[in-house]
Amino acid sequence: MGQKVHPTGFRIGQIFPWKSRWFSKNQYQDYLKQDVHIRQFLEKKLGRVGVVRVDIERTPSVIKIFVHAARPGLIIGRGGAGVEELNSLLKKNLVKRGFPIENFQGKKPKTELRLEINEIKNPESQSPVVAENIAEQLEKRMPYRRVLKQALEKIMDNKDILGAKVMVKGRLGGADIARQERLSKGRIPLQTLRANIDYSCKTAHTTWGAVGVKVWIYKGEVFGD
Repeated sequence: MGQKVHPTGFRIGQIFPWKSRWFSKNQYQDYLKQDVHIRQFLEKKLGRVGVVRVDIERTPSVIKIFVHAARPGLIIGRGGAGVEELNSLLKKNLVKRGFPIENFQGKKPKTELRLEINEIKNPESQSPVVAENIAEQLEKRMPYRRVLKQALEKIMDNKDILGAKVMVKGRLGGADIARQERLSKGRIPLQTLRANIDYSCKTAHTTWGAVGVKVWIYKGEVFGD
C-alpha cells in the first residue's frame, strides 16, 4: 500500500539543504525547540508578506536567522526600523517563553541574535507564496474553482516550471460536507528523488471553518557534480 511522504522531507540531504544548520551534542533538544518557536513566531508576526523560507545558523556567539521573502521591504521598513523592532520582539519572546539566549557551552554571556532579510526572485513560482495567495482569496469568499484556475495559470506562465498541482480541502463554498478539489498541469514526479518539487501547505480560516491549501511545483531535475 502506498504511503504519503512529505516531498521536502523526502529530499532533505539529497537535493535540498537543511533549514537548521548547527550541531550540539548536549543541548540538541533545547535548540530544536528554540528553532521551532522562532519559525512559529516569525510566521505569526510577519503574517502574509510572502515568507518563503526561514534558515537558522548557530555559532558559539551568534544565532543567524535568514528570512527569505517575496516582499522584503514590508519587513525591513524605513531605514531598517522594521528589522530592529522584529529582532527586539523575537529576543524578548524567546526569553519570556523560557528560551535563554546563551552560547553552546551554556555559559552566561548572551548570544547575539541577527536577522537577515533576503529577497526571493520570481515569487509566482514559489509554493509558499502561491499557497498564501490562495488562502487569502478563499478567506475573501472568492469562488474556489476560479482561485485554483488562476493560481495554476500564473504558476505555469513561468517557463522554468514543468508541472504544478493545487488542491483545497474543507467545506468549500459553505457545503455541509467537506470535500477536496484539485487542478494539475504537467508532470509531478513525486517518487523521483532528484526531482525538484517545491511543496507547501497553508490553512485558510473561512467563515465556514478551516480549509487546507496544498501546492506542488515541479522545477526540473537536480543533478550532482
